[in-house]
Amino acid sequence: MGASGARCGGLPGAGIPKLMGAAPMVQLFDTIGIGQWFRYVTGGIEVGSALLLLIPPAAAFGAILLACTMIGAMLAHVFILHSNPGSPAVLLVLVGPIVCCGVVRSSLNQFTARPKAIGRGTRE
Repeated sequence: MGASGARCGGLPGAGIPKLMGAAPMVQLFDTIGIGQWFRYVTGGIEVGSALLLLIPPAAAFGAILLACTMIGAMLAHVFILHSNPGSPAVLLVLVGPIVCCGVVRSSLNQFTARPKAIGRGTRE
């Protein structure tokens, strides 16, 4: 799990407080005004996308989900909360390229790997 674990980093840590109902998260989503169901959806996407990063065939999808979620968080901070989008922006700008490079490299390795010839030159 070494490289995959590093790729995933602490990303589930961002979604777990949302799913557990931490008071700051409940207050944040009350301020957003969509409802607490949106907190559960967002937390689930964050945790789920971090877990998808651990599965090489699904890692690209997880990275895309995570990037979209962080962009949505930045937009919510700027246009709804009228606050600094610091945390989502830092996560997207600093961790995003690292995750994307690892995902692209992993995906390319899977698609460019040559299949092993089975039974070549033998009759059954």
